[in-house]
Amino acid sequence: MRAPLFTDRGFYLGPVFRRAADRHGAVFVTLDRPLDVAPSLGVDLSYTVLADLVEDLSGRLWEAGVRPSEQVVVHKADNVDIMLLTCAVSRIGAVPVLLSPALAPAVAGQLLERLRRPWLITDSPTLDGLRELALSGLVRRTLCVDDAAGAEPLAKFAGAEPPPPVRLHPREPALITHSSGTTGVPKLAVHCAHTMWNRLVPQQAMGWPTRGEPAALHMSFVHSRFYHLLGVLLHFGSPLVLITDPDPAAVGPLLVRHRPGIVETHPNTFVLWEELADAPGAPLSRVRAYGSTFDAIHPRTVRRLLGASRRRTPWLVQLYGQSETGPVAFQVVTRRSAARADGRRVGFGIPGFTRVRVTGAGGGRVPPGTPGRIEARTRGRILTYLGMPERYDRQLTDGWWEMGDMGYRSRLGALYLIDREVDQIDAVHSNLEVEDTLMSRLEELREVVIVPGADREPVPVVCVRGERPLDPERWRRATAGLPAMAEPRQWRFEDLPMTATWKVKRVEIARMLTEGVRA
Repeated sequence: MRAPLFTDRGFYLGPVFRRAADRHGAVFVTLDRPLDVAPSLGVDLSYTVLADLVEDLSGRLWEAGVRPSEQVVVHKADNVDIMLLTCAVSRIGAVPVLLSPALAPAVAGQLLERLRRPWLITDSPTLDGLRELALSGLVRRTLCVDDAAGAEPLAKFAGAEPPPPVRLHPREPALITHSSGTTGVPKLAVHCAHTMWNRLVPQQAMGWPTRGEPAALHMSFVHSRFYHLLGVLLHFGSPLVLITDPDPAAVGPLLVRHRPGIVETHPNTFVLWEELADAPGAPLSRVRAYGSTFDAIHPRTVRRLLGASRRRTPWLVQLYGQSETGPVAFQVVTRRSAARADGRRVGFGIPGFTRVRVTGAGGGRVPPGTPGRIEARTRGRILTYLGMPERYDRQLTDGWWEMGDMGYRSRLGALYLIDREVDQIDAVHSNLEVEDTLMSRLEELREVVIVPGADREPVPVVCVRGERPLDPERWRRATAGLPAMAEPRQWRFEDLPMTATWKVKRVEIARMLTEGVRA
């Protein structure tokens, strides 16, 4: 029997809540703050309420004049309504373009220039930041979720009749997201319903063992990964807890109340949530499965998370991939395997959907254990980079996509990640491996990032929990046997330049150190 979210091998965001509500009824959805588009609804909602709201918003957008295939930028303060607006735009056949609220206005302006005079949906604070841009020349019209001056409020179109759903061809652009921008201005990645379907199917298979478990998510609402996970959870009828504020003091009581069986967030947020392992009420005690993607996750964090669960056999699913490819490799870590886990191991390709290889300088495959460039072949690859097709073509070789990472494969075919190619330092075999070692040896570390200094020497930038001073003697003992490094620089975690998914911008940190700049 065909799964209800799959239509002609296409994954469409517009009908996901209505189909979930029709299939499962009023399953609860809990928020940690009210929606900006409908604050009166409060925080205790359901599939049915959100399905109605998506249709209501799509009616407002249609009444405002949005039509199929037009680009609609959603760029506003972080909240769950980013997801609802995305589904509403998709429902009427328009193309959602998701820009992170963390983008600097100048960067957002550069991305708007690559679009075809899109609509803009925003809010007052975000619009204030864009005032210096000539928006009249960049966007068609500006709609606002509140009463911002110079924009039309969405509330003006309340009560408009929702039109029938519009479904684009599965290979037409259906969603535009942007890359992390860790090395410069982000690229706009163009997804279609067909490639999104090819990402959804294997993730749904992975989600089968936890079908129906309550799920707590703190993820970027502008990242494609969120929408694929949402599709999986709605298909299986999982109650949802959607979190915008990752502060453990706020998250702990919420998780105690709802006892999630599934938890997914960014790896750096998981490091923060190590505090929940021993928190009052045991908020992680019912977790059966953790999900980690976006970036590498430290083995210490994995062990603490799995140790906090009282389920008999909890596990963590680690996905390795990019916005451009979706997951291309995965592995499952249990308590037993976590005890001896290598943090650089990211698993195997997804049978039937992805293949992974490691190549040398000449482009040929290298023997097992030999470092080289990681490349992937996947059915879930994006259509192109909007406005940068030549950049997209440069990363393709006979259908193999250059991931930008260095790694190697074991004799059994497992993939191991060494470093991003641009982050490599000659004096260190793997920055990530050294960082994992330091995080395991120093429990007080919130984060450690090794970047090249002015003379390409390894410089560790460390963040300590509670902003306590780093103990020099403990640091000396922890670095014994590791490559020689410069003296550590201690920063506040909030001072680290990061992406919307809390991925550290290493290139930016290196630039700041070279120029003697602090955040």
